[in-house]
Amino acid sequence: MNKTLADSVYYNGKIITVDEQFSIRQAIAVAGERILATGSDAEMLAFAGSDTRRIDLLGKAVMPGLIDTHAHMDREGLKQVCPSLAGAKSIDDIKRTIEALVRDAKPGEWIVTMPVGDPPSYWDVPNTLKEGRFPSRHDLDEVAPDNPVFIRPIWGFWRHRLPLTSIANSAALAACGIDRNTPNPCSTAVIERDAAGDPTGIFTEQTYMSVVELTLMRPSGGFTHDDRVGALRRSMQAYNSFGTTGVYEEHGVAGEVLRAFRTLREQGPLPVRANLLFSPSWSTVADVPPEELLSTWGAWLGGRGLGDDYLRMGGLYALLDDEGDDSRSPIENTLRASARPYTGWAGFHYDAGLPRAKLKEVLIAAARNDIRCAGLTPDLLELYEEVDKVVPLVGRRWIIGHVSVLNADQIARMRDLGLVSTSHTNRYIWRTGSRVLGQIGESHEAEISPLASMRRQGLRCCLATDNVPVSLFYPIWQAVARRDRDTGRVIAAEEKLSREEALRAATIDGAYLTFDEAIKGSIEPGKLADFACLSDDPLRCDEDVIKDISAERVVVGGRTVYEKNNQDSL
Repeated sequence: MNKTLADSVYYNGKIITVDEQFSIRQAIAVAGERILATGSDAEMLAFAGSDTRRIDLLGKAVMPGLIDTHAHMDREGLKQVCPSLAGAKSIDDIKRTIEALVRDAKPGEWIVTMPVGDPPSYWDVPNTLKEGRFPSRHDLDEVAPDNPVFIRPIWGFWRHRLPLTSIANSAALAACGIDRNTPNPCSTAVIERDAAGDPTGIFTEQTYMSVVELTLMRPSGGFTHDDRVGALRRSMQAYNSFGTTGVYEEHGVAGEVLRAFRTLREQGPLPVRANLLFSPSWSTVADVPPEELLSTWGAWLGGRGLGDDYLRMGGLYALLDDEGDDSRSPIENTLRASARPYTGWAGFHYDAGLPRAKLKEVLIAAARNDIRCAGLTPDLLELYEEVDKVVPLVGRRWIIGHVSVLNADQIARMRDLGLVSTSHTNRYIWRTGSRVLGQIGESHEAEISPLASMRRQGLRCCLATDNVPVSLFYPIWQAVARRDRDTGRVIAAEEKLSREEALRAATIDGAYLTFDEAIKGSIEPGKLADFACLSDDPLRCDEDVIKDISAERVVVGGRTVYEKNNQDSL
């Protein structure tokens, strides 16, 4: 019998397989989309024929492609759609940028920029400006008297600090019909006014998702389908550049994001495999009984959903309305949803929340129709338990993600339901760890992102970025180091993961979340050939270097989709 020859052999590396034994190999042989074998250089080169590509890894570490289980991948490339104000140190700097944009614009054409401050987090604005304040409409009028100008607010979850601030010039206010008689859209969104009662052009919001941009300033425009397609292509390259080869969109995606994914998939295999969760817009089907809806229109969401190994959509996002939480408040979300079908930065429908009794009906109907549900708040646990008494959930891998604070009892209850979880270490350890600790008290410190406890109790917890930043090596580092950004304090040292455990949480556990552990998540014969050659060895480098690791080369389905110095990567 003829021996199968490899299409490619990757040799002279340190292959971190993340298999059951966490084996380390030297080389990988790939045939088609699959891994043919792993082993020593000599063993793998024996699979090479005259047409086999031989890639010298130069001693670099290679690991399975990372799987980001709460990615918001579409969002990253959108940051390049509008002109940036990064680097501005004064209001005059901002005016010079606006003035240059006016010169290139048609008379009356909208000029919409990114927020004041430096991406990705826009820390400490407006103190980064010499004047210590934001520009007003009068400042912008000096360089743009005839063109409407809107400086967007940040997407608040990039910084996890309030308030959000956006600015419009006089022409923009006029175009949107905003004057001294215009009321604030809600209590959390305020039109700043001068002593005479006229708008200054500055809007402030005590909410992480802008209401102003989607209501008062909606005439300023938004992202088009072409914007989203181009942005998604750029986003995939950004995620590839840090070794990510798969994402799960746990917050759910709206129709406009799904269309962008479909457009790219029709053009060929994707460089990042995507599993998408459906974001419902309940106000559009408010009077339809959940069982009727999910057994007919929603039937396609059942099981693993529809699609292939590159793009799949299934399951349902679950959100419990909460008047005390602006991100879940029916009032703010009704206003945001008024821009439907446009969703702005979110990419998910704002009217996805339901009152408790109604959500319980939906969850029971979903379970009966084998539709997996995922939510982001621990208050869903009790609801899941009530559903479990009607339709058992074990084996369905329902999700409670974005883990913030969990106690031992909650962990055990989640495990007993067979749930899967995702973390949000970028927020609850690195960005706000000390603040969370101040809120819950030191006696409950070990409940903040309790990764080690979850693993010990048998509850799978995957790592995720939430797009802040895009590199999954930040959460890997946070899981290992657990240091707060503001104070440097280690948050719950006993909840640290080992490097090996953190790499599992970023690979094979992510594959488990999407029912794909048999085909990806580790470098083993028969699995999809998804792996990344890295700039540093995550098992041996200095601890603080982990967060700075990037990819040198990324392979998805046997194809090289990213090379660090190659602008023509897929």
